[in-house]
Amino acid sequence: MSKYVSRYHKLYNDVIIPALMKDLGINNIMECPKLEKIVVNMGVGEATQNVKLIDAAMGDLTIISGQKPLVRKAKKSEAGFKLREGMPIGAKVTLRKERMYDFLDRLVNVVLPRVRDFEGVPADAFDGRGNYSLGLRDQLVFPEIEFDKVDKLLGMSITMVSSAKDDEEGRALLKAFGMPFKK
Repeated sequence: MSKYVSRYHKLYNDVIIPALMKDLGINNIMECPKLEKIVVNMGVGEATQNVKLIDAAMGDLTIISGQKPLVRKAKKSEAGFKLREGMPIGAKVTLRKERMYDFLDRLVNVVLPRVRDFEGVPADAFDGRGNYSLGLRDQLVFPEIEFDKVDKLLGMSITMVSSAKDDEEGRALLKAFGMPFKK
């Protein structure tokens, strides 16, 4: 029985690990930074008025990620937003292993080049521990989403969590995967 290994996972094992070890001066292969997970989150604030928007967001996230998303509920009530504790306000999916590598491959090679007026992703969106966050304005940049079936454009945030010790290691890891950072 052969186990599926994605193209980016193979690239990481065969090319990126040796290059990172050389560039970062790492002697032990276990110290080499690696991607642990990718979290895709869609906040649907208007779901307080229209609950069907959550279902649309869940459907879109399922198509984009190939995995069933979780409904995010409000942690506390906020009268200004007409929000009660426990109301659904978003959807998120956490990708690991092969699905994570497949998603990153599609993000770098298909989705980001489709963004209008794209000049690269900001290089300073790291959190200090080597994790990177990226925002997209709408879900239509994913080729799997059918334009005609979209009721409302929903933005999303994509967070790449790595084992890097600092931003420099995280940047080197994502650059090795082909992430198009701004100059």
